[in-house]
Amino acid sequence: MDKTPDTAAQPAHLEFETDRGASRSVWIAAALLVAIIAWMGSGFVMPSEEAAPSQETAEQLPPSVVARTSRAEPVTLTFQAEGQAQPDRDTALRAEATGDVVEVLADKGAMVEAGQPIARLSSTRAEADLARAEEERARAQREIDNAEQLLERGVGTADRVAEARAELASAESQVISAQQTLEDLTILAPFPGRIETLSLDEGEFVSAGEQVGRIVDNRPLTVAIQVPQQALNRIEDGQPAEVTFITGETREGTVTFVGTSASAETRTFLAEIEVANEDGAIPAGVSAEIVIPTGQAQAHFISPSVVSLNPEGALGVKTVEDGTVRFHPIEIVKAELQGVWATGLPDTANIITIGQGFVQAGEPVRAQAPEDGEGDLASAADTQREAPQEVAE
Repeated sequence: MDKTPDTAAQPAHLEFETDRGASRSVWIAAALLVAIIAWMGSGFVMPSEEAAPSQETAEQLPPSVVARTSRAEPVTLTFQAEGQAQPDRDTALRAEATGDVVEVLADKGAMVEAGQPIARLSSTRAEADLARAEEERARAQREIDNAEQLLERGVGTADRVAEARAELASAESQVISAQQTLEDLTILAPFPGRIETLSLDEGEFVSAGEQVGRIVDNRPLTVAIQVPQQALNRIEDGQPAEVTFITGETREGTVTFVGTSASAETRTFLAEIEVANEDGAIPAGVSAEIVIPTGQAQAHFISPSVVSLNPEGALGVKTVEDGTVRFHPIEIVKAELQGVWATGLPDTANIITIGQGFVQAGEPVRAQAPEDGEGDLASAADTQREAPQEVAE
């Protein structure tokens, strides 16, 4: 018996129909998502019509700096150095003869005049030598007188007269030597000064040439300094100098010597300044600071903070000229505590005091004058400079 499938018993195939409304919502959401992503990526925010022009204008303006007008002033150039005061004369006292000390006539630390006796040695032997030399001279004189008389009478010879004259000359030489020895027994001061050391006692034996003391003359003083090669052409004989000693005293001096041969070790030249010291109040050997005026120049007084370097490493100052930055190489001719004097700038210069580190030469800038209380370092240096100058004058 044939069996046919029971179609009613098999499950029916399911079919779904698309919801047109749901499909439309998906497309709308996708479009909105794309629009939001595009808007966020562009970074565009609805700007106001007034803000856009001001932003565009700010981007076109050059940078702003603060500048002040500086005018060159005459400044006295000086050479400064440190040196040491030396006595005008300083020498050892030596015995010029041999003998025992019989008298000491001066004390250590005493002021003496030239030729003043300081000590005397025993003269007994020297006086005896002088007496013997004088007797020998008298004998020689008698010998020459006799020889000349015999020659006049024709019984003498010219040779005998010549021999007598030679003996007389030798005797006179011995007398002079004995007299000098007697004088050398007195030790004298060679020049006016102060006895710094004296090692003599009565009864002490000294030999000729032995050092017995030291005498120093510090009236005037000589201050020795070392001049570098680059400043040698600025120093010459006769220039005035101001010398301030470490003791606090200040004296006027004069350049008396400038060396012409450099030291092999330091490549500097010796120069000497003579300083009057009639009262002897300033001792020799103390340190001193010397200031020598060497001329005048037109220079600007500026603060070190406005000095900068260009790409080539040259030292200079930036100014504003016709709205553009200009770099002027400078030379520092004098330094003070509040600033420096520099040449190389125009007589009148508009110096950048704030912002010079952010601009370059040739760049356009907007220059503004310093306001009260603003950090105008150069003008502050001018204010501080005036007070010390008045005190110095």
